[in-house]
Amino acid sequence: MQPFVLYNSEQRKKVEFVPRKEGQIDLYVCGMTVYDYCHIGHARTVVAFDYIIRFLRSQGWQVKYVRNITDIDDKIIKRANENGESISALTTRFIDAMNEDFAKLGCVAPDAAPKATDYIDQMQNMIGTLVDKGTAYPSNNGDVYFEVEKFAKYGRLSGRKLEDMQAGASERVDVEVEKKHPFDFVLWKHAKENEPSWASPWGKGRPGWHIECSAMSTCCLGNHFDIHGGGADLSFPHHENEIAQSEAATGEQYVNYWMHAGFINVDGEKMSKSLGNFFTIRDVIEKFHPEVVRYFIVSSHYRSPVNYSDVALKEAKQTLMRFYNSFKSYQAVYGEHLVDTLDEQLVERFNAAMRDDFNTPEAIAVLFEINKALNSAIKEENAEQAAIYYSTLRHLTNILGLVQYDVEAFLKSDIGQETLSLSPEQIEDLIQQRKDAKKAKEFARADEIRQSLLDQGVVLEDTRQGTVWRRAD
Repeated sequence: MQPFVLYNSEQRKKVEFVPRKEGQIDLYVCGMTVYDYCHIGHARTVVAFDYIIRFLRSQGWQVKYVRNITDIDDKIIKRANENGESISALTTRFIDAMNEDFAKLGCVAPDAAPKATDYIDQMQNMIGTLVDKGTAYPSNNGDVYFEVEKFAKYGRLSGRKLEDMQAGASERVDVEVEKKHPFDFVLWKHAKENEPSWASPWGKGRPGWHIECSAMSTCCLGNHFDIHGGGADLSFPHHENEIAQSEAATGEQYVNYWMHAGFINVDGEKMSKSLGNFFTIRDVIEKFHPEVVRYFIVSSHYRSPVNYSDVALKEAKQTLMRFYNSFKSYQAVYGEHLVDTLDEQLVERFNAAMRDDFNTPEAIAVLFEINKALNSAIKEENAEQAAIYYSTLRHLTNILGLVQYDVEAFLKSDIGQETLSLSPEQIEDLIQQRKDAKKAKEFARADEIRQSLLDQGVVLEDTRQGTVWRRAD
């Protein structure tokens, strides 16, 4: 295992990763609140951490990946009431849908997926510790708040100062009468009529959102672990509050490294239901193949903002097709022939890019270089080099979770691409007519057929094993 660097959001710079345990990485990623289908922003975060984990494991790291599920929340309660169904029925349905969506995007399942409702006792224990230590206080109405002024380092992740945030807070924050400070946040909410609740030392109620992740992460990974990740929108206040309550409760450093995936915009604007530019994963994969969506995400650096649009997805499809077309050309001549020998120089360049804060754009540039070399080796009928390049490309695309489908099935898929005016059977018939024309030395006719196919989006490639076709890029 070679050292790698990552951008630590808390330090605001790239730093070399040092594990707490030799060869092992404990990683927690904030998961979904399951009251609706996951959207493309969720996909951006989960796919980003998926390829990060895949790469780390390929380098020999033992990664324990925990991604929680929030299954009790104001939005969940509201949606269940609107639907006239139980909270359990609602959350079970959307957990199943979430798992299905991420599986289609090629994401590995987390090693643990703790649900908030299974950790109520642990949350209450942590809240009780905070109350006993004097960093949390019960209010008169049964809520329990964390007292931010009792945590001297509050704001260190987001870079915000409490005194600056307090200025004008009455204009930006609902200041409950029970709070000692405008930015004190709720740990336990008193029970309201017709809401789910649990008995507690402070009366019947349910946990606040922030305490859920602190309890689940420390129970699954310990009081102090390596990496905590999530979307950039969670940095403040969610992750800031996690740090405060976790460290105040345990007296230990909570997390060594914070990683945040960038925002996703839609046609240059922030995705929002109110703007009508909100897309679920299911919306998108009805129009585009799931791996096209994955490639679109993988091709941008995980920290960079990404602009989603149909045009961007179509470009991603065309780019991904280049790899599939090369694999088809190779398989037409050599079948699925893999060798153990890889081009170590190219592999190292790929790995070096990924070790530099998981720089996928640079890593993919290496894949394009290999793809070009593979096509040249096929045309030059250099079987040995072609096999090395093909095996190298297979190995590296697997790490990113790309080119995972049957080549022919992917190339013939109509999802996200204009349907060819010709069926595969008609194309094969024209290829045979061209072959017959060449045999009869009717070369003008053969050229006419090739050009006619090209005009309809079909490219012919002549190989030693015969003529193969592909869609035009």
